Amino acid sequence: MIRSMTGYGRASASIGEAVVVIEVRTLNHRHADISVRMPRNFPNIEQDVRRLAKETFSRGKIDIALTYSGDFSSETQIRISRSAIDNYLSNGKEIAEKFGLGSDLSLEVLLTLPGVVRSSEISIDMSSYDDALLGTLSEALSAADQMRKKEGAVLEAELRAQIDRIKSLVNSIDILADVVVEAVRERLRKRVDLLRQETGILDDARLHHEVVIASDKMDIREELVRLSGHAEAFSETLSSNPAPVGRRLEFLLQEMGREANTIGSKAADVSLSHLVVDLKTELERIREQVQNVE
Repeated sequence: MIRSMTGYGRASASIGEAVVVIEVRTLNHRHADISVRMPRNFPNIEQDVRRLAKETFSRGKIDIALTYSGDFSSETQIRISRSAIDNYLSNGKEIAEKFGLGSDLSLEVLLTLPGVVRSSEISIDMSSYDDALLGTLSEALSAADQMRKKEGAVLEAELRAQIDRIKSLVNSIDILADVVVEAVRERLRKRVDLLRQETGILDDARLHHEVVIASDKMDIREELVRLSGHAEAFSETLSSNPAPVGRRLEFLLQEMGREANTIGSKAADVSLSHLVVDLKTELERIREQVQNVE
């Protein structure tokens, strides 16, 4: 079973006081191109993120995004300054006695006075969340991989249908080629006979040799044999174990295209040329599909 390079996976988890969301998007690419976007809170796990992505996908443009909501990176610590309270109370009492004022200071008033309440953030060791984050990432990667496999199954069915059409066209070309080559030979013989009558040349051996050379130049049997072999190898590759096969399929298509071009250059018949055009069209359609195979 082959795998597509198009996929999407998402996973979320509650870690600490925050909700973490990791999204993985993959598209086709000749190599493994990994892009990681995450807050600066996690400087130590990017290498592990890339490692897990490479272990899951061998090819494709892979975009990994980590976001979170909630209080995650720090917690606030509140401290009450007793010395500041003592200063406010003692000074307040002195002023009250001097000017004959009331000396009651409530707790609510005291807590609002400058310098009494102090808050500070205590940084949390973010590495303590690494395992949980990487576990969430594994879930997202797995979801994307499952989608790539599902897309790959659809892609494989289409490629099998297309390569079957290629084989059918090759068979049709093979049948027609024998008829065309024989017809060309017959035309050459008639021309030779006419030339003999007009010129009186009687070197039959040499004329026969020229006929053989001319007809061999239009013989496409070797190209058809190689093309059939490449098409069969393409089908076998689709049935191989679940491993990256995209590059091998691309190579086989390149070889089939080369043989098709040679056949087209040798085609000496309109019907044969039309079949070669159909063959090249199918090869181009397959090439577009194969570009998305991992």
